[in-house]
Amino acid sequence: MNTVEIKNFKVITGGITGPMGFMAAGRHIGIKRTKKDLAVIYSKNPAIASAVFTKNVVKAPPLLWCEKLINSENKIQAIVVNSGNANACTGKRGYDDAVKSASVLAECLNIHPESVLATSTGVIGVYLPMETMIDGIKQTAPTISADENSANDCAEAILTTDTFAKSITLEMKIKGVLVKISGIAKGSGMIHPNMATMLNFITTDVNISKPLLDKAFKSNIDESFNMITVDGETSTNDMAVILANGCAQNPIIDKEDEDYQKFKSALRYILVYLAKSIIKDGEGATKLIECTIQGAKNKEVARILCKAILNSNLVKTAFFGKDANWGRIISAMGATCVDFNPNAVKITFISSKGEIVLFENGAPVEFDEEFAFKILSENEVSVLVNLADGDAEITGWGSDLTYEYVRINAEYRS
Repeated sequence: MNTVEIKNFKVITGGITGPMGFMAAGRHIGIKRTKKDLAVIYSKNPAIASAVFTKNVVKAPPLLWCEKLINSENKIQAIVVNSGNANACTGKRGYDDAVKSASVLAECLNIHPESVLATSTGVIGVYLPMETMIDGIKQTAPTISADENSANDCAEAILTTDTFAKSITLEMKIKGVLVKISGIAKGSGMIHPNMATMLNFITTDVNISKPLLDKAFKSNIDESFNMITVDGETSTNDMAVILANGCAQNPIIDKEDEDYQKFKSALRYILVYLAKSIIKDGEGATKLIECTIQGAKNKEVARILCKAILNSNLVKTAFFGKDANWGRIISAMGATCVDFNPNAVKITFISSKGEIVLFENGAPVEFDEEFAFKILSENEVSVLVNLADGDAEITGWGSDLTYEYVRINAEYRS
């Protein structure tokens, strides 16, 4: 990614090791056939942490280990991630395997086991090959580095059906001190997060209090990862975590002042960027669909209606077919049973080719089908729905539903 100037911060290169004090590695250890499948993230200083986990009742054992550490207020110093095997629905053995993975990495790095998060992604219902894991961790730990190549290897090693690595780094100044935030994510299928995404890791060297880190992270998750959907499936392994090690040594952010707002805004930029990257890489997807609900009576109404549109298979297939079928949108909204006035709704489609109003004041608008087709032929299309019922607004992101999605998931275990 080229350097990009944005108000209050700059997007730069660097990857997950961009912030001071962080190192990483990614290698192929043999869980997958050929691609990288083990990642390690390490902070030289123990870091305060905040995390969110799947609301799926069937939580993978590694998440239970991670929840225990986060809830105990432990400082976190390392994360070990394997891909190709979710270690989900594996009972006590799966939990013990997650703890063992953390313990092996802790021993390699000479840190406490309860400062190591362990998580997994991949096929459900298969035990981790622990000999491969243990040997792989022991081989990978000595290779950790702060260089950008190691950061890129780490971002690649967490992928499953993804077609590209998702990574971003930015820098800004807090009271004149340069600080950095970086993030990586994986996910392209089983995406309908009810807390986060498949896997998301954020590192920062900013010096911030634990309560404010927690507040900034969780509030931003609600309007980034919790507003995306590929297929309406909430995974057993969804997890997002942020580590802040304070190595930048800026005066601590411990109140909700201008510096906190700058940090929160920069963090939101990273989370939205990664969330949209996941949608762009949705299994078989050909389109990023951005849906904005305006004029809602409150945020919750806007959120429910936005998700209903993006989750509708009929809406998704219409976008895949470049069909300006606004009827499927208003129908998906109505099926939520949320109280809104259909006779006040306005629906507009927008892309780089222009914009077109399709429905207004409870009635269809006569429109040029050929122009609508051109708008829908773009890779990124926006749906703007105005309810004319208040001031609340929210935006979410989804993908179309394609033949390729079916093929990928039909063959997932083969």
